[in-house]
Amino acid sequence: MIFVQIMHDSTRPYRGRFAPSPTGLLHFGSLVAAVASYLEARWNRGRWLVRMEDLDRPREARGASKAILKMLEAYGFEWDGKVVFQSRRDAAYGAALERLEHGHAVFPCACTRREISDSTVSAAGESIYPGTCRKGPPPGRTARAMRVRVDNAVIAFEDLLQGRMEQNLAREVGDFIVRRADGLFAYQLAVVVDDFEQNITDVVRGADLLASTARQILLQRLLGHPTPRYMHLPVAVNQAGEKLSKQTRAAPLTVTEAPSRLWQALRFLGQEPPAEVEAGRIAEIWNWALANWRTDRIPTRRSIREGDAG
Repeated sequence: MIFVQIMHDSTRPYRGRFAPSPTGLLHFGSLVAAVASYLEARWNRGRWLVRMEDLDRPREARGASKAILKMLEAYGFEWDGKVVFQSRRDAAYGAALERLEHGHAVFPCACTRREISDSTVSAAGESIYPGTCRKGPPPGRTARAMRVRVDNAVIAFEDLLQGRMEQNLAREVGDFIVRRADGLFAYQLAVVVDDFEQNITDVVRGADLLASTARQILLQRLLGHPTPRYMHLPVAVNQAGEKLSKQTRAAPLTVTEAPSRLWQALRFLGQEPPAEVEAGRIAEIWNWALANWRTDRIPTRRSIREGDAG
C-alpha cells in the first residue's frame, strides 16, 4: 500500500481561480464558488484567474462561454490575466499524457461504459474499474480509452474547510480515465495540467468535487507537479436536495438581480452582510465583503439549500 500525505509550499504567492463549465449559464451555485474563490484570493493579496472548462465540446451550450464572462463582469468580478480555454489546450494535455505513458503510469482500455457499470459500485455510487485491461486489452478488442494505474495508493490531504480527507483509490475509484474513448482528454488530467501551468496555489470550489481531489493529487505526483491547497465549499441545492445545475433547472443569474444575489451568496457563505448592504450598489457590496471576509465563518456542511443562510 502506498500512503501519500500531502504537504504544501506556503512560500509561493497566492494564485486562485474560478473554472466554470459552459454547459449552461451561471446560476446561484456558480456564484457561491466564484464569490468565495475571489474573496479568498483578494484577502490573501493574491491573483484570481478565470479558466473556461470547455473540454467536453459535445455538452457545451452555444454562446455560454461569452455569456458567463459577461455575467461575471456585471457582478463586479475583476480577473487577472487572460481567460484560459481548455478547448485550445489539447497539445499541453497530450504532452502530459505522453509523460505518463513514458512512466508506465497509464494503460489502454477497451472496456465500454456498460461493462464497467456491471462492476463493483463504490459508496459514492460510482462504478469501480475492475482492472480488466491492466495487462492489455482482451484478444480481439480495440483500446478505447487511457487509464491511470492507481495501484495501492491511499491519498490523504488537509482540506482548509472540511478537515482531513483520505481516499483509497483502488478500493473507492479504481484505475480512472485520462483520455476518453471519443479522443477527448478527461477533466482530471486537464485540471491538473492547467493548475500547474497557471501556478495555482489554492483551489476553492464546491464540495461536489471533493471526491475528485485524490485522483488529481495522484496525477500531480506522477507528473511531478506541486499540490495546491484545497477548500471545498458547501454546495447549493434545491428543495429536493439536488445540486443546482442545468440538469436540475437552476435559474440562471440575471443582471438586474445582481446586488441581491451577491448579498445572498455572502449569507450562504456565513458572512452575515448587513441588510442595508443588499440595497446598495455592486461596488458597495464588494467593499463590505472585501473588508469583512472570514473563512472561519463558512459552514463546514457539504450542502445547503438555496435561500438558507449559511
